[in-house]
Amino acid sequence: MKRKTILLSHGGGGKHTRQLIEEHFLPAFSNSMLEKLGDSAVFKINGKNIAFTTDTFVVKPLFFPGGDIGDLAVYGTVNDLAVMGARPLHLSTGFVIEEGLTFETLDRVITSMNEASKKAGINIVTGDTKVVERGGADGIFINTSGIGVIEDGLMSDEPISPGDRIILNGTLGDHGIAVLSARGELPLESNIVSDAAPLNKIIFPLLEKFPGKVRFMRDATRGGFATVLNEICEGENFGITVTQRDIPVREDVHAVCELLGFDPLYVANEGKVVIIIDGDVADDALEMLRSQPLGENSAIVGEITPDNPGRAILKTMIGGGRILDMMIGDQLPRIC
Repeated sequence: MKRKTILLSHGGGGKHTRQLIEEHFLPAFSNSMLEKLGDSAVFKINGKNIAFTTDTFVVKPLFFPGGDIGDLAVYGTVNDLAVMGARPLHLSTGFVIEEGLTFETLDRVITSMNEASKKAGINIVTGDTKVVERGGADGIFINTSGIGVIEDGLMSDEPISPGDRIILNGTLGDHGIAVLSARGELPLESNIVSDAAPLNKIIFPLLEKFPGKVRFMRDATRGGFATVLNEICEGENFGITVTQRDIPVREDVHAVCELLGFDPLYVANEGKVVIIIDGDVADDALEMLRSQPLGENSAIVGEITPDNPGRAILKTMIGGGRILDMMIGDQLPRIC
C-alpha cells in the first residue's frame, strides 16, 4: 500500500529517501543532469566542467559537540562539490529564522559560518533571509548552494571495476552520536565530537598526487557508509566487499551504538569520504592520506569484486558474510 504522508525517514538518506526521489521528484523534474543523482549537477560553461549543488540543514539541536548548524551548512556544501572533483568557488546561503530567535544565537551561527568559510577557502557571495512565526522553523533552518570547477585529468575517466580498493579517511559515526548526545533525550554522556570538516582540504592533495587514479568519491552523510556502498554498486556488474575488522570506529562510538541498538555503518558523518581508487596505488594513497590532519585514521576497508554483482557484503569479525542493505527507516532524524 502506497503511503499518503511523509515520514521523518523520507529525509534520512536511506530507502525511503530514494523512493521519495524516484517516485515524486524525478518524474516531475526529469532531465539528464538530475537523473545521475550525483552530489552535484555537472555541466559545461565556456568549455569548463562546472559543478553545482544545494543542501538544506535542519539539525537539532543547533549546537552540538564539535560544531553547529552554521559550519555544518558550509562544510556540507563544500564537501558535495569536492567529492565530484570540483574546486569550490562560491557559496550562497538562505536563512529561515523563527520569530523569537535571539540575536545572540543568530550572530553565533553567522560567526561560525564565516570561520568555516575561511577554513574551507571559499566565500559566501549572496543570500536570502525569511522570518516565520513561532513554531515554524525550530530556531533556524539554513540552505546553502555552491558552485565549483572540475579540472581535467584529476578524476579518473575509467569506470569502477574489480581490483579497485575502497578507502575511508577516518572513523565512522562521530557526527551522528555527537548530535544525539547533545539532544539530552537519553542518559548519555560522552566526549564524542562531530567530525564536520571541509573535505576539499584532503581530497585535492590526493587528486593532485594521484591524477586519474580516483574512480569515485562520496561523503558518507545521511544513511552512512553502508548506504553509500549500496549507491555505488546498485544495478552494476560488480560487487563490493568490505572487512569489518578494517573499518575504523571509535571505541566510545561503538559502545554507544551497541547500547542503543544502532549500527555505526549507517550513522551519519560530516567529514568522511568514501574513495574508490585504482588498486595499484591504494597503499601509497593511504600513506599520503594518513599524513594529513583529516586523514590520520584512514584505512583501506574493502575492494570492488566480480562476485555478488549489485551487492555490498561485509566480512564480519567471525569470518562470515553479511549483506549490507541500504538503510531502512531513520536511525537518527534531523542529524544535518
